[in-house]
Amino acid sequence: MENIYLVAAIWIGMALVASLVSIRLGISVALIEITVGIIAGNLFTIPEPEWVVFLASVGAVALTFLAGVEIDTEVLRNKLVETLLIGFLSFLLPFLGAAAWAYWVVGWSADASLITGIALSTTSVAVVYAVMLDTGLNRSEFGKVILAACFVTDLGTVAALGLIFAGFGIEMVVFIAATTGAMVILPRFTRWFFRRYGERVSEPELKYLLFILLGLGALASIVGSEAVLPAYLVGIVLADTFQSREDLTRRMRTIAFTFLTPFYFIRAGLFVSIGALAAGFGLFVVFFLVKVIAKFIGVMPVTLAYGYSFRDSMYTTLLMSTGLTFGTISALYGLDNGLISQQQYTILVSVVIATAVVPTLIAQRFFLPTDIIERISWTLAITLHSKPRL
Repeated sequence: MENIYLVAAIWIGMALVASLVSIRLGISVALIEITVGIIAGNLFTIPEPEWVVFLASVGAVALTFLAGVEIDTEVLRNKLVETLLIGFLSFLLPFLGAAAWAYWVVGWSADASLITGIALSTTSVAVVYAVMLDTGLNRSEFGKVILAACFVTDLGTVAALGLIFAGFGIEMVVFIAATTGAMVILPRFTRWFFRRYGERVSEPELKYLLFILLGLGALASIVGSEAVLPAYLVGIVLADTFQSREDLTRRMRTIAFTFLTPFYFIRAGLFVSIGALAAGFGLFVVFFLVKVIAKFIGVMPVTLAYGYSFRDSMYTTLLMSTGLTFGTISALYGLDNGLISQQQYTILVSVVIATAVVPTLIAQRFFLPTDIIERISWTLAITLHSKPRL
């Protein structure tokens, strides 16, 4: 019988190491957690009981919800065409490019090629949001446009997976109706609930949010979808509500980044087998390049056309080239349904995780928009200085 406290200590210990390395190197903690997972998974046997899988899943849900909350609806309305173009092309070109390469060049089946296109079309909301928080860019219009474009890209990915492969039975109709109804009702009801029961020691606000997210996640699981999708949509419709509740957002971030998301990111790294990756390294490199090049062809011209500097355009394009949550979800869907083999799955997941790490490292090291970050820091400092002292 496993020692649950020992298992928890191992996982939290890995998370602590990742935090210390992240602080030392000045790199997003999400990337370091993924790297720690890759190293640990290939050097040691890491215990992964069911409760770890559950915490990792809840971490993905919480992180995706927080990413949706960060989307500024006013910025989205004002930058609607720009956001739609960046997000849609960020999905379409990698989807077509990766699927065509898998089918016509590599010789994979039609189903495997379509799964490849879907898995490599994604942008990682989880990684991008974590980076936005680390840099403070989530407070800027620039960062909010990137987050909104991520939503458009991943919406395209989810729609493609659903339209091409998922069945549209009565369960799916019920799920769509329930999610749509929640999106309509929740903004007004949530404001009332927060006014009536907010600011209590027992934290009814956080319990209410977790109840909503887990309830919709349960419904998504029943119909074969993923809990992160309704979490993202609910986050977006509640974004205006959270604009005046920064304290609540901060408390939820504390819970998520302390005890939930480390399980998600570290576990993502555990999927990568260095041996299997070495066996299919050629295909890994090719698919990695196909995805990133397609992202550059789709995103960079649009950002330059909208007046981005070369540095900001490179940063945006590199972050839009990341992948993780929906990429691994799509690959796992293909494996579970016999659409791809284990070897194909390993290659796709390795590419997805590599795109979570490599483009982000390059973006953070060489193209970080320091001028925007400095403006945010000055604005925040002035705001804090102007607040009356109690």
